[in-house]
Amino acid sequence: MTGNAHAPDPALLAKAEILTEALPYMQLHAGETFVVKYGGHAMGDPEAARDFAEDVVLMKMVGINVVVVHGGGPQIGAMLKKLGVESKFVGGLRVTDAETAKVAEMVLAGSINKEIVGWIAGAGGRAVGISGKDAGLVLCEKVGNKRAPDPNSGIERNVDLGFVGDPVKVDRRILDSLAREGIIPVVAPVGIGTDGHTYNVNADTMAGAIAAELKAKRFFLLTDVPGVLDKEKNLLSDLKPSDIGALIDDDTISGGMIPKVETCVTAVEGGVDAAVILDGRIPHVMLLEIFTKRGAGTLVRL
Repeated sequence: MTGNAHAPDPALLAKAEILTEALPYMQLHAGETFVVKYGGHAMGDPEAARDFAEDVVLMKMVGINVVVVHGGGPQIGAMLKKLGVESKFVGGLRVTDAETAKVAEMVLAGSINKEIVGWIAGAGGRAVGISGKDAGLVLCEKVGNKRAPDPNSGIERNVDLGFVGDPVKVDRRILDSLAREGIIPVVAPVGIGTDGHTYNVNADTMAGAIAAELKAKRFFLLTDVPGVLDKEKNLLSDLKPSDIGALIDDDTISGGMIPKVETCVTAVEGGVDAAVILDGRIPHVMLLEIFTKRGAGTLVRL
């Protein structure tokens, strides 16, 4: 009898091994909250967007409460260009006059937000798109003036960034309500100001503020790089806030990575268990980080 039995397909056995490896992590994270900042390369690639949506739906199905906060800078830039509006940046932040603010809200809370909701629905999940304005989710204050050199004289001057805000309060009730109903919130980085105006908010900053308010188990920043690299370009997989200050001082961390790691530090100091910088270009990178022993990016924790 045994001589007639078919040997199991090695590929199927490998899949079964993967599932058994994931089991303790599923048990560990069930009932926890994960906040994911989604942006960069993956947003412009349909295949990567499908992978992202599948990951989010799988996380929800195994009991993780997922909140997605998305960016959209390149898409805003493309729409402004189409409309003949020039984009100006100071310190990495877009100078946002009234016209630019309207375009930003249209792109962020409209087309991008609903596209992500559609991807999640296509993967079998239930999602609702909201912005920081809805139900007073995110209250903002206007960002102060930034110092920047005058393009003609080179002399530094104060620049008013316009309708760019920083979160000062997050009201989590709408997110909690959606989670209880099994719905994945997809949040556009637009907030309401203490002065009643609409403000464009840096997506990393908004995601970090929401993660801190929710006391999230994990805060994922999906980017276009593997994580924080040392000077030999090796991945630094585990960092503490005290490490980060030294790495910035010696220029190991520089440029656009600085605000990302600072957002991670603010989040973990605000109550997030750990923040992780991940390469969103890697298929199913969040699943690798959550459900395997190896991990996939740079983890920041106290």
